[in-house]
Amino acid sequence: MARRNVALVIYEGVQALDVAGPLDVFAAANGFLPEEEHYNCVLVAGSTDPLRSSNGMLMVADLSFDQANRAFHTVLVAGGPNLADSPNDDVMSAWLKEWGVAAQRYGSICTGAFALGRAGLLDGRTVTTHWLCSGLLATQFPEARVEHDRIHARDGRLVTSAGVTAGIDLSLALVGEDHGPALSLACAKALVVVAQRQGGQSQFSPLLQSTGDPETPLGKVQAYVMDHIGEAFPVERLAALAGVSPRSIARLFVRELSVTPHEFVEGVRLDRARNLLEASDLALKAVAFDCGFASPDQMRSAFQRRLNVTPQQYRGSFRTTSA
Repeated sequence: MARRNVALVIYEGVQALDVAGPLDVFAAANGFLPEEEHYNCVLVAGSTDPLRSSNGMLMVADLSFDQANRAFHTVLVAGGPNLADSPNDDVMSAWLKEWGVAAQRYGSICTGAFALGRAGLLDGRTVTTHWLCSGLLATQFPEARVEHDRIHARDGRLVTSAGVTAGIDLSLALVGEDHGPALSLACAKALVVVAQRQGGQSQFSPLLQSTGDPETPLGKVQAYVMDHIGEAFPVERLAALAGVSPRSIARLFVRELSVTPHEFVEGVRLDRARNLLEASDLALKAVAFDCGFASPDQMRSAFQRRLNVTPQQYRGSFRTTSA
């Protein structure tokens, strides 16, 4: 195998962990690989002048966009707290359109997806980003299929990850793709991180964000459901809790949270089940009933449909680092 050249795009205000996390994964992999198979990682930016990351750390790119006029094996755009609301960087977009798509795989970490979108690289593609920004990404780039509840996603040569430390998960997955799961696991152990969190695992659920005012009809419903998740919640009951008609409650959920009432309730159940699976040894049947699922099979179906893993696989992924 040959060396793999990796370009990581940075800019003023970039999230330092979005840069350091993936770089440390590839560096850890190099520790297990023969020199001729190493990852060669470079930082690419608008210039090679020092820039300051969001936490105040100074960074210096190895190459400017003008200098990085060649194809790389992998191109990733790091995220930043202000990138979603920043104006388009025309030079970055032009470079991504020419050299990003020329890579064998290209993508983003966290809000780096917005840079890809501005370069026209998300239309018709399945992507993810930080859960706090996933709704905005879907609004700004309506032709993209935004997965709001994923750690990382792959669509052909395009790879995207959720927020911040999820860049480590994505990079571990890429190392596993290149050199096999055993090396990826060795890197995870060396970095003392959860090994092989699967791409289908959930981020912090955007379904559980507060509407802001607990006295609003929707706020009352959210609070009650989260406090009584073991109960049944047909749409008529949700409407009664809010003091509105079933049709009105459905409209409220779609307008305020971009989900149906059923999707919200199921999301809360999944979120509670994930917490129990991560932190307890309760039997799957007990977890299902505690979270309001009618049966373990119903919980399993929800996990597979929404997260692409079974409850048992989800629990197992949090027990692998002790091996």
